[in-house]
Amino acid sequence: MRRTNTFAVRPLSDDDKQLLLDLLDASASLWNELNYERRQQFFDGESVWDTDDYRKQYVDVLGSATAQQIIRKNKSAWQSFFAVHQNGEDTAPPGYWGNEDDGRELRTYIRNDQYTLETGERSRVEIPVGHALKDEYGLGYHDRLRLEVCGAPKWDGEQGRLEIQYDETDDTFRAFQPVTIPNSRQDSLLASEEAALDVGANNLVACTTTTGQQYLYEGRDLFDRFRETTAEIARLQSKLREGRNSSQRIRRLYRTRTRRRDHAQDALVRDLMERLYAEGVATVYVGDLTDVLSTHWCADVNAKTHQFWAFRAFIKRLSHTAEEYGITVEVRSEADTTRTCPACGEQDDTDRDGDVFRCPCGHEGHADLCASRTFLERQAGEPVGSMARPVRLKWDDHNWSEIPHSPERASPNEKRTNQSTGDGKLASVGAE
Repeated sequence: MRRTNTFAVRPLSDDDKQLLLDLLDASASLWNELNYERRQQFFDGESVWDTDDYRKQYVDVLGSATAQQIIRKNKSAWQSFFAVHQNGEDTAPPGYWGNEDDGRELRTYIRNDQYTLETGERSRVEIPVGHALKDEYGLGYHDRLRLEVCGAPKWDGEQGRLEIQYDETDDTFRAFQPVTIPNSRQDSLLASEEAALDVGANNLVACTTTTGQQYLYEGRDLFDRFRETTAEIARLQSKLREGRNSSQRIRRLYRTRTRRRDHAQDALVRDLMERLYAEGVATVYVGDLTDVLSTHWCADVNAKTHQFWAFRAFIKRLSHTAEEYGITVEVRSEADTTRTCPACGEQDDTDRDGDVFRCPCGHEGHADLCASRTFLERQAGEPVGSMARPVRLKWDDHNWSEIPHSPERASPNEKRTNQSTGDGKLASVGAE
């Protein structure tokens, strides 16, 4: 069984940070150069497997093993592309990790036997670097780059290839460590509870579980920032001279807008799955918005759902993360759930005013939470029962934090225990 640990890593000094950035940038450069050659060969009808020896070109900066991992990752991407392509599906060949002018997507991959991860009193991870970087930044010949770790790995097993990414939006390095654990240790085997999600933009996710819990992830502030950035992009585009359709600043705003949204979505999915996993949820139902989007299209719905929320990308992200926790995601029709009273089943005479849902029977509640409850009861085939007070969460650019009136003040992603990494440095251990 495969699971993934996610945690933040932090350089111990400014020089270490620049060294890590150089390492990730060189990895992106290797990917782009190799991918460019393969794309040219593909479009020319030639074999994409006959390429230059890029491992030799980058070994002094990345080290032989890391350069090998980037090349293998690229090869795997092309193999997946050809498999899909041969099945008749319309898909594009592997793309680039950004570019030098607009900014590369900084990431790297460290072979499973080339890094050391230690957690506890001295939480840290050590990774190899090439001799050229060692010389430039004054590392000893046998030294490796040491990074402090924030976030205790949830899964303990045979470690896989470590991925490190840099998020320019919030200036954070994140690590992803796949591990393989025995099937006998699947503590999710006893899970039998269910949950349903109502996905939107004003409130990103409203969730109801068969255990009687409800979670509401608010999204108005995020969408307002998205809309402000979009307006600034439009303003700058209006000032471009004739014949130009973009600029470096505009491309940077597009990139920032996308990364900010993706970061919030990643954190939301991780936070939600941790909560559902702890409650023993085995299946999550998500409403299928395809029919809703086609029959109720308008500019505002399009901006919120297609551009800001990116519904299909969200479902893919949700499914991949749920798989790490042994949770199944099923997309089902949610027709009429927004106008159905969860108390009496009335549909025709109910009323929704913003976030407030009212029914003639006297039931009143949060509209999206009512919809997720109705949706869950339809899929579960039975009433959910009494509900606990909803847990409301708001994004603060780094974490989804519970709003003070929520019953639980500290979310699983907010628990921190300071741990020393030595030399006066501190690492926080807790789920990131």
